[in-house]
Amino acid sequence: MTSNNSSVPLDWSGLLRRRDLLRVGSLGIAASSVPAGFNLRAQAAPSNSDAPATARSVILLYLSGGVTHIDSFDPKPDAPQEIRGTLGAIATTVPGMQFNETLPCLARRAEHLAVVRGFSHDSNDHFIGQAHCLSGRPVTAQQTFSEPNVGAIVDKLLGPRNGFPGYIAVPGTTRAGPEFPFTGGWLGREHDPFCTGGMQPLNLAEEQANMQALQSPPDLTAARLSERRSLLHQLETRSSDLEAPGTANVLAKQYGIAFDLLLSPAVRQAFDLRQEDVRTRDRYGRTKIGQRCLLARRLVEADARFVMVDYGVDADSGNTWDNHNAPGQNHPPICQIVKEPYHLAGTDRAFAALLDDLHDRGRLKETLVVFLTEFGRTPRINKDGGRDHWCWAGSIFFAGGGTQGGQAIGVTDEQGAYPIHRAYGPGDVAATIYKALGLNAETMLYNHEGRPIPMLPAGNPIDEIL
Repeated sequence: MTSNNSSVPLDWSGLLRRRDLLRVGSLGIAASSVPAGFNLRAQAAPSNSDAPATARSVILLYLSGGVTHIDSFDPKPDAPQEIRGTLGAIATTVPGMQFNETLPCLARRAEHLAVVRGFSHDSNDHFIGQAHCLSGRPVTAQQTFSEPNVGAIVDKLLGPRNGFPGYIAVPGTTRAGPEFPFTGGWLGREHDPFCTGGMQPLNLAEEQANMQALQSPPDLTAARLSERRSLLHQLETRSSDLEAPGTANVLAKQYGIAFDLLLSPAVRQAFDLRQEDVRTRDRYGRTKIGQRCLLARRLVEADARFVMVDYGVDADSGNTWDNHNAPGQNHPPICQIVKEPYHLAGTDRAFAALLDDLHDRGRLKETLVVFLTEFGRTPRINKDGGRDHWCWAGSIFFAGGGTQGGQAIGVTDEQGAYPIHRAYGPGDVAATIYKALGLNAETMLYNHEGRPIPMLPAGNPIDEIL
């Protein structure tokens, strides 16, 4: 497809409706979730650091809900059964490093991983923990949706690239409450992530459909699309006197992103999973987390800058990682649920396939992959067979983009309850990401009122990683 040929059909799905969900095939664009005022043609801002960047792109694998660390990256095989459960530990390709048996695929790729076993902060609240982890900034209960995500700050400082928004969320629908934790916060809505899933949690069938190429009636050409764009502009302009100040202009810019994406063949192709070999899609797993990781790889391969894969509270599986086994959750015991394809078993397969593809295609060395969750789970299995919130210890990992793989950073005690010697917090994770991208974490930013705010008030790069 070329946008300057009016006889070539353009793929299209759905109608433009004011105030309604705007879906454009796999992109699932929600007008209220597209960053207001965003311009895909804007020039990227230069790096604000003298330190050389070790990563060109970032894939943030964010599993919202609190992934159990003892049943994944930090097994305690010598602990009592009420701590270790019924699962065993397995060797990895790194001598002396063990993972839980739930992660056989990642165990075979441990040479790529820098596992942080001393991840810790001070809140067992989902919302505060999510906001802290996604922003790297300490937050109060009143700030859970006001602090900008790391991806939003990257977008602010480095901007879009090669036709892609600077911060993309795949799909951006995970939430544990009435609001999304993925936000530009006080930077402004123009730095919200571009959410491929729109605004509503999707079931598996809907998500698989949305990840296909943009579909269109055969008679919708570039010329007709331009006419629709012009008509929409006129309608928005004439109704501006009925809107709140600036709202009509914001909506026009939001819809403009959708048109720009429609007219970019390279961008549209990157979102089309049908371009992938069936065997590749199977290797990632025909699960939500599997296909989301595959899409993230396609996006960074097409030169997207910052892609977050979110997977947690879900239309199909409910609270995927929040495994209290409380009445009403209908979860199997923790040592059983981890074996499900939608849980650690499928996540292990998807993450391993992502690392393999990036490595085999020569992209891993320039793509920083970060696995993050808001906290771990209690060392002791509760009376219902689940584990509860535990902010004092958890496990995350880094790979690629300058990461020194094949190591475990930090140690927890014999029960996996507390870090020994040193803890690493969300601010340290954010500082490490910024350093990999060549950004100076001491930069001062400004909110919409022009007030200066530190980019990262606390945290230091984890030296062992980069």
